[in-house]
Amino acid sequence: MRRVASSLTALAAVVALGACTPSASREPATPRAEFLVFYDLGKQRQAEAAVERAGGTAVSADTKLGYLMAAGQGSGFEEAVGADPSVVGVSPDRRIGYATSRPARTGQNTSARAAGFPDEKSFTKTRGEPLAGRQWDMRMIGADRANAKAPGTKQVLVGVIDTGVDGKHPDLAPNFNRELSRNFVTDKPKDEYGETLDGPCEASGCKDAVDVDDDGHGTHVASTIASPVNGLGIAGVAPGVQIVNLRAGQDSGFFFLKPSLDALTYAGDIGVDVVNMSYFVDPWLFNCANNKSDTNKQQLEQRAIITGMQRAIDYARQRGVTLISALGNGSTDLGDPKVDKQSPGYPKGDEKERQVDNSCLNVPAESNGVISVSALGPSGRKAVYSDYGDEQTDVSAPGGDVLDGQGTQATRSILAAAPEHVLRASGRIDAKGEPKGADVVKDCTGGTCAYYQYLEGTSMASPHAAGVAAILVSRFGKPGKGGLELAPATTEQLLYKTATQKACPTPRQYVYKVFGQTETHDCEGGTSDNGFYGHGIVDAWKAATVEP
Repeated sequence: MRRVASSLTALAAVVALGACTPSASREPATPRAEFLVFYDLGKQRQAEAAVERAGGTAVSADTKLGYLMAAGQGSGFEEAVGADPSVVGVSPDRRIGYATSRPARTGQNTSARAAGFPDEKSFTKTRGEPLAGRQWDMRMIGADRANAKAPGTKQVLVGVIDTGVDGKHPDLAPNFNRELSRNFVTDKPKDEYGETLDGPCEASGCKDAVDVDDDGHGTHVASTIASPVNGLGIAGVAPGVQIVNLRAGQDSGFFFLKPSLDALTYAGDIGVDVVNMSYFVDPWLFNCANNKSDTNKQQLEQRAIITGMQRAIDYARQRGVTLISALGNGSTDLGDPKVDKQSPGYPKGDEKERQVDNSCLNVPAESNGVISVSALGPSGRKAVYSDYGDEQTDVSAPGGDVLDGQGTQATRSILAAAPEHVLRASGRIDAKGEPKGADVVKDCTGGTCAYYQYLEGTSMASPHAAGVAAILVSRFGKPGKGGLELAPATTEQLLYKTATQKACPTPRQYVYKVFGQTETHDCEGGTSDNGFYGHGIVDAWKAATVEP
């Protein structure tokens, strides 16, 4: 699923996918039966009693994060349970959604020779891996130089909470830790209304193996972080570290809340050092605890999302996990949001328009203890789609922007590994395995063939920051659970210290011109910390050379 939140209608017509139209009568195929009931810490017994009074059953309890898995029936179950003073929030066991990537395909000529930036000469002259010339993003943050000096160590574990990781991809397999990887989801062929969600299951019991990604998003993220230096394709920011797949996303790109909570707690338990979270919590783009336009049941759900994710984040961080998140692709000042037209976004067709304000949170980007990343185009400007905000943007990193220059060029996006079967299914390669457009690249250096795809989004920016954090842990971490340990507060401090500061543009009201329309984003803050770039652009070279 690719949902792009942008007020630029012309841009949306070029790069966004169309929405489904709901049928006139929408009734769930089966009633919802499972709920996450978050209780005040120390109030488990009272919450269990509330579930029973509402006619439900407490199936299990997660004492780490303070919630019950409860079975209930009837439209009033959530509200009956939520009325008890011991209960903080109640959410159906439903999805969360990532801050989506954007396919880097356009209707114009996007061949390497036609691309204004970078050009074909740079593709052929740049040293490094075979496709290094296409990695303007790595040059922007000095990762091409840092690879040789501080590639990272196998003692550092980077968890990718996403749609999965293609652990058999030739340009990921050497750094993929299959033993520690987990799949926390079971594919769902249909949604609550009986409409296609994931489609037919590929594996027994609808449970994919830990080295499978049927979407491609998670593989792209993992590749940016840690594709090895092996003479094939590309190199990631930290090509020496290990990737742990913490799959919480369905084949369709949708996520469910409980698998995401499980992924975060598991990361903390096994000693993962850095986690990348390229997602936002759905079904609400903005989670509001007390929005008057929402029903009581909807308010309870949003409170559960805010509370549950914060508890999971706190749990992981207290156990040494540095948490990094994509900021979002809504082209929105998160410090002053006005309207939410996308929520609730699941099941599709339930959306409504509502007024929002700064009390409403984009989760996990605005959760406490999370490093949030805005996206940049190849010129260094904030990408047109990237969310921003003086309080919300912590650092910035290349995420791609096909519109950053004259016309539209796929090569202005981020190139990283892609699963071959996903490209075949989406029609991006032909029957002979040849790419159909410049958004897909095939490399067969040394006789081994592998595929790569250009994508753009804050989802692509976040893993650059995660890779730099992994370099810092590799250099300054001490022996501990999982290999090395470095306190998240220290990693964060070093990440900010090594970032290249970048001031707001002049004038601060930056005007994007897109197909005859304009969009103005107001950058607030000083050079050392502002709404477009945060503390600066992450810098792998400085991370590789900074003194403690």
